[in-house]
Amino acid sequence: MREQVNEIKISYKDRIKSDKWIKIKGSQSAATFIYDYWDKDTIAAHESFKVLLLNNGNKVKGVFELSKGGITGTPVDLRLLLAVILKSLAVGIILTHNHPSGTLVPSASDKSLTKKIKAATAFFDIVVLDHIIITPNAEYFSFADEGLL
Repeated sequence: MREQVNEIKISYKDRIKSDKWIKIKGSQSAATFIYDYWDKDTIAAHESFKVLLLNNGNKVKGVFELSKGGITGTPVDLRLLLAVILKSLAVGIILTHNHPSGTLVPSASDKSLTKKIKAATAFFDIVVLDHIIITPNAEYFSFADEGLL
């Protein structure tokens, strides 16, 4: 008799046709897109970390909120992030998080995390196109624009 184990099922379902997906053309369009997607009731209250999952044409396949944190930080589990990216079959990603304080200066932790994610995703030929920090008043900081990628 065979031992029983749990079944693992990996799936991704397109609910919106790909011709309707939004194309990201640069940091401004990414920042505008993600700001519109952010909950305005909580953007000034606590940090959240989200990832835009992109296809090869830089069209948004989806947005996944990886974590909600406190006033000054939010945890990012690299294993969960990679699971979501691989499950969605994304080839490019844009990392995003908010700074409730309104500051546009990335912390040392922000920079370190970006490098760590970039190294991990490169192993799978997944490109980190940007890491965008959003503020409650819709300002943004782009790691790509500032040469930090």
